[in-house]
Amino acid sequence: MDRRIKIRHLQAFTEIVRQRSLKRASEHLSLTQPAISRTLAELEDILGAALLTRGRGGVALTPQGEFFHGYAQTSLSALQQGLAGIEEAGCEGAMHLRVGALPSVAARLMPEVVMQLAALAPDLRLTVADGSHGHLTGQLQAGQLDLVIGRLGEPETMRGLSFTQLYLEEVAVVTRPGHPILNDPDLRRIGDWLVLYPAPWAAIRPIVERLLIAEGVGPPPRRIETVSGAFGRALLAKSDAIWLISAGVVAREIAEGRLARLPVATDLTEGPVGLMTRAGVTSPGPACQLFLTAVDRAVTALGL
Repeated sequence: MDRRIKIRHLQAFTEIVRQRSLKRASEHLSLTQPAISRTLAELEDILGAALLTRGRGGVALTPQGEFFHGYAQTSLSALQQGLAGIEEAGCEGAMHLRVGALPSVAARLMPEVVMQLAALAPDLRLTVADGSHGHLTGQLQAGQLDLVIGRLGEPETMRGLSFTQLYLEEVAVVTRPGHPILNDPDLRRIGDWLVLYPAPWAAIRPIVERLLIAEGVGPPPRRIETVSGAFGRALLAKSDAIWLISAGVVAREIAEGRLARLPVATDLTEGPVGLMTRAGVTSPGPACQLFLTAVDRAVTALGL
């Protein structure tokens, strides 16, 4: 951007348009009329185009002025929101954000997001809700949450919502270390043991079903349907159960050797994880903007 353009140029231009008069604009900005005329002339000279015409009825936008006016307004509005966010971030308890996190996000991404957010806005009060995809998107649609982070769901669960992808994630098949199936890893053998299977309302349920169909495997006869990460971890620590779960839920346990991932191809289960907001929310508030910055930093830090 041309460094000669200053905030005062944009303020003078937009105020003249708003007031439809140089005189009224100068009074509103506490400037003399010659000063505001000179500021407008400087802007037109920098841009190399006439922005306004003057007549008995006041001022009117030229085609070039009509085009530039929207961008000038947007720039000033964005700057004002940023200044408001800085001011609110310095006021204890001034900002509050309600976030829903699906299990894989709560286990993998959210801890890093919170660490990044603590550096950006230590006084921002964050409420984190977890649960199934349908439960959290329902709360988002009802206005009980400000945004949700999780896997893209089926079309009927995404009505009235917008989705911005952050990264891709797949389903993992995990067991305790030393499980007998690890000696001969084959998805067709999982029915020999108790299986932790996605509940009907889980976002990964249809994905897991498609994976098993592709491998010629039917629904496991002995299964527990659940989306509870805490229950899954506790059960696998004490049994030979096999768990079909989003990789993010168990990424830390696999890295630390507390769980083992079955070395079978699960590429078919790969899907987008992202931010869900109510459709039509085009100007997120300062708290949301700070949170989105923290999310971007967290995704980069984790290499997702």
